[in-house]
Amino acid sequence: SELKGHFYWGAFLISLIGNATILFPGAVLVLLSNLGILLYSSTGLSGPMLVGLLGGIAAAIGETTGYIAGYSGREIVARGKMYGRVERRVKRWGAIAILLFSMVPFVFDLVGIAAGILRFPFWRFMLFCGLGRIVLYVVFVTLAALGWRAILPFFS
Repeated sequence: SELKGHFYWGAFLISLIGNATILFPGAVLVLLSNLGILLYSSTGLSGPMLVGLLGGIAAAIGETTGYIAGYSGREIVARGKMYGRVERRVKRWGAIAILLFSMVPFVFDLVGIAAGILRFPFWRFMLFCGLGRIVLYVVFVTLAALGWRAILPFFS
């Protein structure tokens, strides 16, 4: 029971650090999914869902590094073809683009940078980034836990 609390704090910290950097974008979802799988046997769906919720909140906080990098100066951002496409979508669709991109793993750093460069309001960035990341993480971690439950009987 006491260990479960550490799992939740661990999920928050893993997601915060992983989303504040661009070094390990895929590792965060894998690690959180493993925590969700470990918790599923003792908590049911509430464990993986809480891991996803905390991970999503921490992800939104971590993504502020990209926003700040973009906001602080256009000169430090490399302007590649992919970035140009992302910036056009954020400029045209605003909050909807941020929400949808935040539900897709691996591409969101460019969205945060573009939102910062375009001076998108920070509170709106956080709101829509947070909503999207929470949906992504809760769904991903919960499905991983349920999928593990489905295949576990074949290994015993």
